Amino acid sequence: MEIIGTYSSGGVETANQAIKVAKEVFKKTSWKSDRSARARVLNSMADAFERHAEEIVTAVSAEVGKVTAHARFETGIVPHTLRFNAALALTDHGRVAEIQPGSLDMVIRQAAGVAGIIAPWNSPVALSVRSLAPALAAGATVVMMLPRQTAQVNSLLAQVISEVEGLPKGVVNIITGGQDVSHAIIISPDVPVISFTGSSKTGRAISADASADLKRLGLELGGKSPMLLFADADLDAAIPALVTALTVFTGQFCMTISRVLVDRKIADRVRVELAKQLDAVIVGPATDPTSQMGPIIDKPNVERIDKMVEDAIAAGAKVILRGGPIRDGALAKGAFYKPTLLEVTTSALEIVQKEVFGPVLTMQVFDTEEEAIGLANDSEFGLCASVWSRDVDRPLRVARELDSGTVG
Repeated sequence: MEIIGTYSSGGVETANQAIKVAKEVFKKTSWKSDRSARARVLNSMADAFERHAEEIVTAVSAEVGKVTAHARFETGIVPHTLRFNAALALTDHGRVAEIQPGSLDMVIRQAAGVAGIIAPWNSPVALSVRSLAPALAAGATVVMMLPRQTAQVNSLLAQVISEVEGLPKGVVNIITGGQDVSHAIIISPDVPVISFTGSSKTGRAISADASADLKRLGLELGGKSPMLLFADADLDAAIPALVTALTVFTGQFCMTISRVLVDRKIADRVRVELAKQLDAVIVGPATDPTSQMGPIIDKPNVERIDKMVEDAIAAGAKVILRGGPIRDGALAKGAFYKPTLLEVTTSALEIVQKEVFGPVLTMQVFDTEEEAIGLANDSEFGLCASVWSRDVDRPLRVARELDSGTVG
Protein backbone atom coordinates (compact mmCIF):
# COMPACT_ATOMS: atom_id res chain seq x y z
CA MET A 1 0.00 0.00 0.00
CA GLU A 2 1.18 3.52 -0.72
CA ILE A 3 -0.20 7.03 -0.37
CA ILE A 4 -1.40 8.45 -3.70
CA GLY A 5 -2.53 11.86 -2.45
CA THR A 6 -4.30 13.89 0.20
CA TYR A 7 -7.68 15.61 0.23
CA SER A 8 -9.95 17.88 2.22
CA SER A 9 -13.32 16.53 3.29
CA GLY A 10 -16.41 18.71 3.23
CA GLY A 11 -18.94 18.89 6.03
CA VAL A 12 -22.42 20.20 6.75
CA GLU A 13 -21.34 23.83 6.33
CA THR A 14 -19.89 23.07 2.90
CA ALA A 15 -23.06 21.25 1.89
CA ASN A 16 -25.30 24.12 2.97
CA GLN A 17 -23.12 26.64 1.15
CA ALA A 18 -23.30 24.56 -2.05
CA ILE A 19 -27.08 24.25 -1.75
CA LYS A 20 -27.40 28.01 -1.30
CA VAL A 21 -25.31 28.71 -4.40
CA ALA A 22 -27.20 26.14 -6.50
CA LYS A 23 -30.55 27.61 -5.46
CA GLU A 24 -29.48 31.17 -6.29
CA VAL A 25 -28.16 30.14 -9.71
CA PHE A 26 -31.38 28.26 -10.44
CA LYS A 27 -33.51 31.26 -9.49
CA LYS A 28 -31.45 34.06 -11.04
CA THR A 29 -30.01 32.69 -14.30
CA SER A 30 -31.51 31.48 -17.58
CA TRP A 31 -30.12 27.95 -17.09
CA LYS A 32 -33.52 26.45 -16.27
CA SER A 33 -35.18 27.91 -19.38
CA ASP A 34 -32.46 27.79 -22.06
CA ARG A 35 -32.63 24.33 -23.60
CA SER A 36 -30.18 25.12 -26.38
CA ALA A 37 -27.56 26.26 -23.89
CA ARG A 38 -28.00 23.09 -21.86
CA ALA A 39 -27.61 20.90 -24.94
CA ARG A 40 -24.42 22.75 -25.94
CA VAL A 41 -23.00 22.39 -22.43
CA LEU A 42 -23.71 18.67 -22.27
CA ASN A 43 -22.10 18.09 -25.66
CA SER A 44 -19.08 20.17 -24.60
CA MET A 45 -18.89 18.18 -21.38
CA ALA A 46 -18.79 14.97 -23.42
CA ASP A 47 -15.89 16.39 -25.42
CA ALA A 48 -14.08 17.33 -22.18
CA PHE A 49 -14.44 13.82 -20.78
CA GLU A 50 -13.08 12.38 -24.00
CA ARG A 51 -10.06 14.70 -23.84
CA HIS A 52 -9.29 13.59 -20.29
CA ALA A 53 -10.28 9.94 -20.69
CA GLU A 54 -6.86 8.40 -20.08
CA GLU A 55 -6.23 10.59 -17.02
CA ILE A 56 -9.55 9.44 -15.57
CA VAL A 57 -8.80 5.80 -16.36
CA THR A 58 -5.47 6.08 -14.54
CA ALA A 59 -7.10 7.74 -11.52
CA VAL A 60 -9.88 5.15 -11.28
CA SER A 61 -7.39 2.30 -11.49
CA ALA A 62 -5.16 3.82 -8.82
CA GLU A 63 -7.90 4.77 -6.38
CA VAL A 64 -10.70 2.25 -6.87
CA GLY A 65 -8.46 -0.63 -7.95
CA LYS A 66 -10.17 -1.44 -11.23
CA VAL A 67 -8.04 -3.13 -13.84
CA THR A 68 -7.41 -0.86 -16.80
CA ALA A 69 -9.95 -2.55 -19.09
CA HIS A 70 -12.72 -2.12 -16.51
CA ALA A 71 -11.74 1.49 -15.76
CA ARG A 72 -11.71 2.25 -19.48
CA PHE A 73 -15.12 0.64 -19.91
CA GLU A 74 -16.56 2.81 -17.12
CA THR A 75 -15.00 5.99 -18.45
CA GLY A 76 -16.10 5.22 -22.00
CA ILE A 77 -19.77 5.22 -20.98
CA VAL A 78 -19.68 8.86 -19.92
CA PRO A 79 -19.56 10.72 -23.28
CA HIS A 80 -22.46 8.63 -24.63
CA THR A 81 -24.51 9.40 -21.51
CA LEU A 82 -23.88 13.12 -21.84
CA ARG A 83 -24.69 13.27 -25.57
CA PHE A 84 -27.88 11.25 -25.12
CA ASN A 85 -29.05 13.72 -22.49
CA ALA A 86 -27.99 16.67 -24.65
CA ALA A 87 -30.51 15.42 -27.18
CA LEU A 88 -33.15 15.02 -24.49
CA ALA A 89 -32.69 18.67 -23.54
CA LEU A 90 -33.91 19.60 -27.03
CA THR A 91 -36.61 16.97 -27.47
CA ASP A 92 -38.37 16.91 -24.11
CA HIS A 93 -41.91 18.21 -24.50
CA GLY A 94 -45.27 18.72 -22.81
CA ARG A 95 -48.72 18.29 -24.34
CA VAL A 96 -51.77 20.28 -25.37
CA ALA A 97 -55.38 19.13 -25.21
CA GLU A 98 -58.37 20.96 -26.73
CA ILE A 99 -61.08 19.91 -24.26
CA GLN A 100 -63.59 22.39 -25.67
CA PRO A 101 -63.48 24.20 -29.02
CA GLY A 102 -61.13 27.16 -28.73
CA SER A 103 -59.94 26.21 -25.24
CA LEU A 104 -56.45 24.74 -24.94
CA ASP A 105 -55.10 23.04 -21.82
CA MET A 106 -51.31 22.90 -21.74
CA VAL A 107 -48.99 20.75 -19.67
CA ILE A 108 -45.34 21.80 -19.67
CA ARG A 109 -42.35 20.22 -17.92
CA GLN A 110 -40.15 22.42 -15.76
CA ALA A 111 -37.06 21.76 -13.67
CA ALA A 112 -37.83 21.14 -10.01
CA GLY A 113 -34.90 23.20 -8.70
CA VAL A 114 -31.77 21.91 -7.00
CA ALA A 115 -31.04 18.23 -7.53
CA GLY A 116 -29.08 16.41 -4.86
CA ILE A 117 -26.90 13.59 -6.20
CA ILE A 118 -25.19 11.04 -3.95
CA ALA A 119 -22.94 8.71 -5.93
CA PRO A 120 -20.99 5.62 -4.80
CA TRP A 121 -17.29 4.77 -4.87
CA ASN A 122 -17.52 1.60 -6.95
CA SER A 123 -18.14 3.42 -10.27
CA PRO A 124 -17.63 7.07 -9.37
CA VAL A 125 -17.36 8.37 -12.92
CA ALA A 126 -20.17 6.56 -14.72
CA LEU A 127 -22.65 6.61 -11.84
CA SER A 128 -22.15 10.27 -10.96
CA VAL A 129 -22.61 11.34 -14.58
CA ARG A 130 -25.57 8.98 -14.98
CA SER A 131 -27.45 11.21 -12.52
CA LEU A 132 -25.76 14.50 -13.38
CA ALA A 133 -26.51 14.43 -17.10
CA PRO A 134 -30.33 14.13 -16.91
CA ALA A 135 -30.45 16.68 -14.08
CA LEU A 136 -28.61 19.21 -16.24
CA ALA A 137 -30.67 18.32 -19.30
CA ALA A 138 -33.85 19.06 -17.32
CA GLY A 139 -32.55 22.46 -16.23
CA ALA A 140 -31.81 21.64 -12.61
CA THR A 141 -28.77 22.87 -10.76
CA VAL A 142 -26.83 20.26 -8.83
CA VAL A 143 -25.21 19.57 -5.50
CA MET A 144 -23.29 16.30 -5.81
CA MET A 145 -21.68 14.41 -2.95
CA LEU A 146 -18.92 12.00 -3.96
CA PRO A 147 -17.35 9.67 -1.39
CA ARG A 148 -14.00 10.05 0.34
CA GLN A 149 -12.78 6.73 -1.10
CA THR A 150 -12.54 8.42 -4.52
CA ALA A 151 -11.25 11.83 -3.50
CA GLN A 152 -8.62 12.01 -6.26
CA VAL A 153 -11.12 10.96 -8.91
CA ASN A 154 -13.60 13.51 -7.54
CA SER A 155 -11.03 16.26 -7.92
CA LEU A 156 -10.34 15.27 -11.50
CA LEU A 157 -14.05 15.19 -12.33
CA ALA A 158 -14.46 18.67 -10.88
CA GLN A 159 -11.52 19.88 -12.96
CA VAL A 160 -12.95 18.41 -16.17
CA ILE A 161 -16.40 19.87 -15.55
CA SER A 162 -14.93 23.28 -14.70
CA GLU A 163 -13.39 23.44 -18.19
CA VAL A 164 -16.73 23.09 -19.96
CA GLU A 165 -17.45 26.14 -22.06
CA GLY A 166 -20.80 27.80 -21.38
CA LEU A 167 -21.48 26.10 -18.05
CA PRO A 168 -22.51 28.87 -15.60
CA LYS A 169 -20.68 28.97 -12.30
CA GLY A 170 -22.70 27.38 -9.55
CA VAL A 171 -24.75 25.04 -11.72
CA VAL A 172 -22.63 22.05 -10.64
CA ASN A 173 -21.30 21.89 -7.08
CA ILE A 174 -19.20 18.87 -6.11
CA ILE A 175 -18.36 17.94 -2.51
CA THR A 176 -16.10 15.15 -1.30
CA GLY A 177 -17.56 13.98 1.98
CA GLY A 178 -19.35 11.40 4.03
CA GLN A 179 -22.65 10.69 5.73
CA ASP A 180 -22.93 14.15 7.30
CA VAL A 181 -22.80 15.79 3.86
CA SER A 182 -25.30 13.41 2.27
CA HIS A 183 -27.67 13.82 5.22
CA ALA A 184 -27.50 17.61 4.95
CA ILE A 185 -28.43 17.38 1.28
CA ILE A 186 -31.26 14.92 1.93
CA ILE A 187 -32.96 16.94 4.67
CA SER A 188 -32.53 20.38 3.08
CA PRO A 189 -35.89 21.92 2.13
CA ASP A 190 -34.09 23.58 -0.78
CA VAL A 191 -33.29 20.26 -2.48
CA PRO A 192 -36.57 18.82 -3.79
CA VAL A 193 -35.06 15.98 -5.83
CA ILE A 194 -32.59 13.30 -4.68
CA SER A 195 -30.74 10.73 -6.77
CA PHE A 196 -28.95 8.05 -4.76
CA THR A 197 -26.99 4.99 -5.81
CA GLY A 198 -25.96 2.62 -3.04
CA SER A 199 -27.18 0.04 -0.58
CA SER A 200 -30.81 -0.83 0.07
CA LYS A 201 -30.32 -0.14 3.78
CA THR A 202 -29.20 3.42 3.08
CA GLY A 203 -31.95 3.81 0.48
CA ARG A 204 -34.57 3.02 3.12
CA ALA A 205 -33.06 5.59 5.48
CA ILE A 206 -33.06 8.21 2.72
CA SER A 207 -36.70 7.45 1.92
CA ALA A 208 -37.62 7.99 5.56
CA ASP A 209 -35.72 11.28 5.84
CA ALA A 210 -37.00 12.60 2.51
CA SER A 211 -40.61 11.79 3.30
CA ALA A 212 -40.94 14.82 5.58
CA ASP A 213 -40.76 17.12 2.54
CA LEU A 214 -42.31 14.64 0.09
CA LYS A 215 -39.21 14.75 -2.07
CA ARG A 216 -38.90 13.04 -5.41
CA LEU A 217 -36.43 10.18 -5.15
CA GLY A 218 -34.48 8.22 -7.70
CA LEU A 219 -32.95 5.23 -5.92
CA GLU A 220 -30.76 2.58 -7.54
CA LEU A 221 -30.02 0.14 -4.76
CA GLY A 222 -28.52 -3.26 -4.05
CA GLY A 223 -28.71 -6.49 -5.98
CA LYS A 224 -28.41 -10.23 -5.50
CA SER A 225 -28.73 -11.14 -9.13
CA PRO A 226 -29.31 -14.74 -10.25
CA MET A 227 -28.25 -16.51 -13.43
CA LEU A 228 -30.56 -19.40 -14.37
CA LEU A 229 -28.79 -22.18 -16.27
CA PHE A 230 -31.17 -24.68 -17.85
CA ALA A 231 -30.09 -28.10 -19.11
CA ASP A 232 -30.14 -26.97 -22.74
CA ALA A 233 -27.97 -23.89 -22.13
CA ASP A 234 -24.79 -23.36 -24.12
CA LEU A 235 -22.37 -23.78 -21.24
CA ASP A 236 -19.36 -22.91 -23.39
CA ALA A 237 -20.85 -19.43 -23.64
CA ALA A 238 -22.63 -19.22 -20.29
CA ILE A 239 -19.82 -20.15 -17.90
CA PRO A 240 -17.26 -17.60 -19.19
CA ALA A 241 -20.03 -14.98 -19.11
CA LEU A 242 -20.78 -15.93 -15.51
CA VAL A 243 -17.11 -15.66 -14.51
CA THR A 244 -16.99 -12.17 -16.02
CA ALA A 245 -20.30 -11.17 -14.41
CA LEU A 246 -18.96 -12.17 -10.98
CA THR A 247 -15.49 -10.67 -11.24
CA VAL A 248 -16.10 -7.43 -13.13
CA PHE A 249 -15.22 -4.51 -10.82
CA THR A 250 -14.07 -7.24 -8.35
CA GLY A 251 -17.71 -8.09 -7.69
CA GLN A 252 -18.24 -4.61 -6.22
CA PHE A 253 -21.13 -3.88 -8.52
CA CYS A 254 -24.86 -3.81 -7.90
CA MET A 255 -25.53 -5.90 -11.02
CA THR A 256 -22.92 -8.55 -10.19
CA ILE A 257 -24.24 -12.06 -10.80
CA SER A 258 -23.82 -13.51 -7.31
CA ARG A 259 -26.20 -16.49 -7.50
CA VAL A 260 -26.19 -19.25 -10.11
CA LEU A 261 -29.18 -21.60 -10.28
CA VAL A 262 -28.35 -24.80 -12.17
CA ASP A 263 -30.47 -27.58 -13.61
CA ARG A 264 -29.54 -30.82 -11.85
CA LYS A 265 -28.86 -32.51 -15.21
CA ILE A 266 -25.84 -30.26 -15.81
CA ALA A 267 -24.84 -29.50 -12.21
CA ASP A 268 -21.79 -31.79 -12.14
CA ARG A 269 -20.30 -30.23 -15.27
CA VAL A 270 -21.03 -26.71 -14.05
CA ARG A 271 -19.35 -27.32 -10.68
CA VAL A 272 -16.15 -28.56 -12.28
CA GLU A 273 -15.89 -26.10 -15.13
CA LEU A 274 -16.98 -23.06 -13.12
CA ALA A 275 -14.51 -23.79 -10.31
CA LYS A 276 -11.76 -24.29 -12.88
CA GLN A 277 -12.41 -20.99 -14.64
CA LEU A 278 -12.85 -18.99 -11.42
CA ASP A 279 -9.63 -20.42 -10.01
CA ALA A 280 -7.81 -19.33 -13.18
CA VAL A 281 -8.79 -15.66 -12.79
CA ILE A 282 -5.59 -13.64 -12.39
CA VAL A 283 -5.88 -11.36 -9.36
CA GLY A 284 -3.37 -8.55 -9.13
CA PRO A 285 -2.66 -4.82 -9.14
CA ALA A 286 -4.96 -2.78 -11.35
CA THR A 287 -1.99 -1.34 -13.20
CA ASP A 288 -0.64 -4.76 -14.15
CA PRO A 289 -1.82 -5.53 -17.71
CA THR A 290 -2.00 -9.25 -16.90
CA SER A 291 -4.46 -8.73 -14.02
CA GLN A 292 -8.02 -9.80 -14.71
CA MET A 293 -9.35 -8.64 -11.34
CA GLY A 294 -8.02 -5.93 -9.06
CA PRO A 295 -8.31 -5.42 -5.29
CA ILE A 296 -11.30 -4.87 -3.03
CA ILE A 297 -11.74 -1.19 -2.10
CA ASP A 298 -10.03 -1.64 1.30
CA LYS A 299 -8.91 -4.23 3.85
CA PRO A 300 -11.89 -3.85 6.21
CA ASN A 301 -14.12 -4.90 3.34
CA VAL A 302 -11.90 -7.91 2.68
CA GLU A 303 -12.45 -9.02 6.26
CA ARG A 304 -16.19 -8.30 6.05
CA ILE A 305 -16.55 -10.42 2.89
CA ASP A 306 -14.50 -13.26 4.31
CA LYS A 307 -16.54 -13.32 7.52
CA MET A 308 -19.70 -13.71 5.44
CA VAL A 309 -18.09 -16.67 3.67
CA GLU A 310 -16.91 -18.27 6.92
CA ASP A 311 -20.36 -17.82 8.48
CA ALA A 312 -21.95 -19.44 5.43
CA ILE A 313 -19.60 -22.43 5.63
CA ALA A 314 -20.35 -22.81 9.33
CA ALA A 315 -24.06 -22.72 8.51
CA GLY A 316 -23.77 -25.57 6.01
CA ALA A 317 -22.61 -24.11 2.70
CA LYS A 318 -20.36 -26.51 0.78
CA VAL A 319 -17.05 -25.19 -0.51
CA ILE A 320 -16.53 -25.76 -4.22
CA LEU A 321 -13.74 -23.19 -4.50
CA ARG A 322 -12.36 -21.42 -1.44
CA GLY A 323 -10.65 -18.36 -2.78
CA GLY A 324 -10.55 -15.65 -0.15
CA PRO A 325 -7.97 -13.11 1.03
CA ILE A 326 -4.47 -13.35 -0.38
CA ARG A 327 -2.31 -13.67 2.73
CA ASP A 328 1.08 -14.51 1.19
CA GLY A 329 3.50 -12.73 -1.12
CA ALA A 330 3.53 -9.16 -2.36
CA LEU A 331 -0.26 -9.01 -2.76
CA ALA A 332 -0.74 -9.66 0.96
CA LYS A 333 -0.01 -5.96 1.52
CA GLY A 334 -3.13 -5.03 -0.42
CA ALA A 335 -6.84 -5.80 -0.27
CA PHE A 336 -6.91 -8.72 -2.69
CA TYR A 337 -9.57 -11.44 -2.63
CA LYS A 338 -9.72 -14.48 -4.91
CA PRO A 339 -13.09 -15.64 -6.31
CA THR A 340 -15.06 -18.03 -4.12
CA LEU A 341 -17.79 -20.55 -5.04
CA LEU A 342 -20.13 -22.06 -2.44
CA GLU A 343 -22.96 -24.54 -3.03
CA VAL A 344 -26.04 -24.18 -0.84
CA THR A 345 -29.23 -26.17 -0.39
CA THR A 346 -31.34 -23.43 1.21
CA SER A 347 -32.00 -19.82 0.33
CA ALA A 348 -32.30 -18.97 4.02
CA LEU A 349 -28.53 -18.50 4.43
CA GLU A 350 -27.33 -14.91 4.79
CA ILE A 351 -24.82 -15.47 1.97
CA VAL A 352 -27.81 -15.99 -0.37
CA GLN A 353 -29.99 -13.20 0.98
CA LYS A 354 -27.49 -10.41 1.63
CA GLU A 355 -25.40 -8.44 -0.83
CA VAL A 356 -21.76 -9.48 -0.44
CA PHE A 357 -20.27 -6.82 -2.74
CA GLY A 358 -17.32 -9.00 -3.58
CA PRO A 359 -16.41 -11.95 -5.86
CA VAL A 360 -18.41 -14.60 -3.99
CA LEU A 361 -20.86 -16.82 -5.89
CA THR A 362 -23.47 -19.21 -4.51
CA MET A 363 -24.76 -22.20 -6.49
CA GLN A 364 -28.14 -23.88 -6.05
CA VAL A 365 -29.52 -26.86 -7.96
CA PHE A 366 -33.10 -27.11 -9.27
CA ASP A 367 -35.17 -29.82 -10.96
CA THR A 368 -37.99 -27.90 -12.65
CA GLU A 369 -38.56 -24.55 -14.30
CA GLU A 370 -41.03 -23.61 -11.58
CA GLU A 371 -38.45 -24.40 -8.88
CA ALA A 372 -35.84 -22.28 -10.66
CA ILE A 373 -38.22 -19.31 -10.78
CA GLY A 374 -39.06 -19.75 -7.11
CA LEU A 375 -35.39 -19.80 -6.11
CA ALA A 376 -34.65 -16.74 -8.24
CA ASN A 377 -37.50 -14.79 -6.66
CA ASP A 378 -36.64 -15.80 -3.09
CA SER A 379 -34.89 -12.50 -2.41
CA GLU A 380 -35.69 -8.97 -1.33
CA PHE A 381 -33.67 -7.72 -4.29
CA GLY A 382 -34.91 -7.45 -7.85
CA LEU A 383 -32.34 -5.54 -9.84
CA CYS A 384 -31.40 -7.92 -12.65
CA ALA A 385 -31.21 -11.56 -13.71
CA SER A 386 -30.27 -13.65 -16.71
CA VAL A 387 -31.75 -16.79 -18.26
CA TRP A 388 -29.71 -19.23 -20.32
CA SER A 389 -31.46 -21.72 -22.59
CA ARG A 390 -31.48 -22.67 -26.27
CA ASP A 391 -35.23 -23.23 -26.14
CA VAL A 392 -36.62 -20.32 -28.14
CA ASP A 393 -39.66 -19.90 -25.87
CA ARG A 394 -38.24 -20.50 -22.38
CA PRO A 395 -36.19 -17.30 -21.77
CA LEU A 396 -39.12 -14.97 -22.42
CA ARG A 397 -41.53 -17.22 -20.54
CA VAL A 398 -39.26 -17.35 -17.50
CA ALA A 399 -38.36 -13.67 -17.70
CA ARG A 400 -42.01 -12.73 -17.32
CA GLU A 401 -42.13 -14.65 -14.04
CA LEU A 402 -38.96 -13.19 -12.51
CA ASP A 403 -39.35 -10.35 -10.03
CA SER A 404 -36.51 -8.43 -11.62
CA GLY A 405 -36.21 -5.02 -13.19
CA THR A 406 -34.04 -6.23 -16.05
CA VAL A 407 -33.57 -9.72 -17.46
CA GLY A 408 -30.94 -10.80 -19.95
